[in-house]
Amino acid sequence: MKNRTVSVVLGLFLAVALVALAAPARAEMYVEGYLGGTAAANMGQNFVVHESHTTSVTESGGDFSLNYPGAVDPSVIGGVKLGTWFVHEGFAGYSGFPDWMKYFGFYTDFSYQRLEMPGQRLSGVNKFETLIKDTDGVVIGSFQNSANAAGSISSDGMAATWAFMFAGRYGFFPDSEVPFGRLQPYVAVGPAVMFTTLDPKLQANGLGMSPGADTVATIALSVESGIRYMCTKNVSLDLSFKYRYAQPTFSYSGINAADGAPASFKLSPTYNLFSGEIGVAYHF
Repeated sequence: MKNRTVSVVLGLFLAVALVALAAPARAEMYVEGYLGGTAAANMGQNFVVHESHTTSVTESGGDFSLNYPGAVDPSVIGGVKLGTWFVHEGFAGYSGFPDWMKYFGFYTDFSYQRLEMPGQRLSGVNKFETLIKDTDGVVIGSFQNSANAAGSISSDGMAATWAFMFAGRYGFFPDSEVPFGRLQPYVAVGPAVMFTTLDPKLQANGLGMSPGADTVATIALSVESGIRYMCTKNVSLDLSFKYRYAQPTFSYSGINAADGAPASFKLSPTYNLFSGEIGVAYHF
């Protein structure tokens, strides 16, 4: 599912690129490829694993109330941008932009990175209740118990982000080849769709689960600032810093290997992703 989701998103991005490239190239449009590194703030949280177990003489249910720090490994990020600045010459054949619109533009940005959480401490409390039944299935007694739960959690994952960015820029050091200015700092902000996968593995006293991966699409926020240097009128270097925020919710169900009981839980980590990137763009 993960590979299919990324393939669909990449296909949509390429379709947008082909439509834009088919338009008359009379605007300050560009396509850019970039690479960089990503660090993430801890995404630890409190969550509950609920399990239930029924036999002919007992019916028991329990909640593992757990937490973990959520440290994430640094990773490599790569992506592609396709954008334009709203210059007077126009975009896609439209030439009605006033001169002041040249300071503003739009680009779409598709990126991919791994999101892996190494093994780390998992702690909490296991509270459970057991109902005792007679031979007719009538409850004749019950008892409650609790115990500390300690162990480890790890996960594999990825994030593929498609962002729609509204940008502003300013130009320094203009010349005859690049009238706007060779050095162009810029800022951009916009909504994004983040496709994320999380594949957790839990181990603790009384708990052992590897329920498999879940992939979800979540609305996200993307903010970027950078500085572009026009080496020629058609080629530029781009140094940028990107921040993305998202809070997906993943749902899991499976069997607690420690006692064979069905169990389920949800994870809702908060992603605060910080990336530094360097790119090369072609302008047309």
